[in-house]
Amino acid sequence: GRAKHDLKDYLGAIADYTKAIKIQPQDPENYYNSRGKTKAKLKDSLGAIADYTKAIEINPQHVNAYFNRATAKKNLEDYQGAILDCTKAIDINPQDAHAYSNRGSAKHELEDYQGAISDYTKATEIDPQYAIAYFNRGTAKDDLEDYAGAIADYTQAIEINPDDADTYINRGISKRMLVDLNGACKDWKVAAELGNEDAAKMLEEHCN
Repeated sequence: GRAKHDLKDYLGAIADYTKAIKIQPQDPENYYNSRGKTKAKLKDSLGAIADYTKAIEINPQHVNAYFNRATAKKNLEDYQGAILDCTKAIDINPQDAHAYSNRGSAKHELEDYQGAISDYTKATEIDPQYAIAYFNRGTAKDDLEDYAGAIADYTQAIEINPDDADTYINRGISKRMLVDLNGACKDWKVAAELGNEDAAKMLEEHCN
């Protein structure tokens, strides 16, 4: 099943996980979790949630199943449900940076920007190299019109991952909001050089 999953034969992987569950019904929580992740690849969020829930029923301390179920719930725009699952994952493992970041993104969708920033901050405290947490915190600060704070976060994300065009685009937009068009154009130029077509359009529209 795992081999087929890696080869993107998701239907074949699901068939094998299902067979494994039938053969070994006494200890299947990881099979359910694996099958759920495969269903998620097929955009079957409801099916994935059912499998993650089964894994949790068998093992209430299955932190990965809570995390994965939260992601599936976010895909269904059940952000409150995602927050509850991320909180449970954090209760089981308070050092899970990904769970904090995932919960932050759910709060972000609910426009709880301060709550999102708090979770993103906790994620970066646990893992100072967690680029996406800095990026997401920057977007939350943008939503609060804290453009200087957003620029600082995007800059931190770029230091960790200098090849992410989206971060340059966002930092450029924040700079433009602070009337630093020259700085914005420099960021968009880098993003365009990284192959981002939106950045190229921004350069053409706003920069000489």
